[in-house]
Amino acid sequence: MRLRLTALFLTLLMSAAHAAPAPQPVEIPLASGVLHAQLYKPEGEGPFPTVIALHGCGGLGGHSDPVLPRYRDWAERLLRGGNAVLLPDSYGSRELGPQCRVREMHVKARRERVADIAASRAWLMQQAWVARDRISLIGWANGASALLWAVRPQSAARDLGPDFRAAIAFYPDCRISAGLGWSTRVPTLVLIGADDDVSSPPACRQMVDGARGRSALARIVVYPGADHDFDRANMPLHAAAGSDAAADAEARAESQKDVARWLAR
Repeated sequence: MRLRLTALFLTLLMSAAHAAPAPQPVEIPLASGVLHAQLYKPEGEGPFPTVIALHGCGGLGGHSDPVLPRYRDWAERLLRGGNAVLLPDSYGSRELGPQCRVREMHVKARRERVADIAASRAWLMQQAWVARDRISLIGWANGASALLWAVRPQSAARDLGPDFRAAIAFYPDCRISAGLGWSTRVPTLVLIGADDDVSSPPACRQMVDGARGRSALARIVVYPGADHDFDRANMPLHAAAGSDAAADAEARAESQKDVARWLAR
């Protein structure tokens, strides 16, 4: 019995040693107030490529967890690839809950969230451990919509520092951007499921196709049979063949490869 308990204790110690690191809370100055964020940073002095990760309309964290499983899963994956990951909390910083319903939307993707992106970039540019020419963006849903606004030529930073290296938008709402003749100054990848009934795959295709010839590189990947939120962390990678879950799981696995390739450009 004692040997069994000792073995269990050693197993727990080894598991703890290999556990993913906890994020570090940081505060970023805003024009009016403070933007709270969670930071995952590799060990060492750097400089590290860094990704600003933008949560969806449900917010960044929950009651007991500063980072929801989906964003934690992606942050840990990016961290294992050698990236630092900064996750600004656009809603919690303003003492707001989810912004998924029209009557709840006090924080606009094209306004406050773009300001949060600019503030996050400015803060990162001051950190010695950041590779200043390798700061990228990734966003989900509402965060991806904010990303589309932030990479437009009209939103370029006024400082002389390097621009974002790349941008990746998971299932943004492309309808307004498509209608406005969107273009990007940053290589931008849009990832969306063909069966997404929340965002609009045809609008995203129209937006990206319309940017060709007058824009930085823009690409779209439409995953067959995949729904909205296909990359959520609790999606099994081996679901029953032919099911919607299987299409989402396959899209999740493919998106992980697509993200890695885009950031490595």
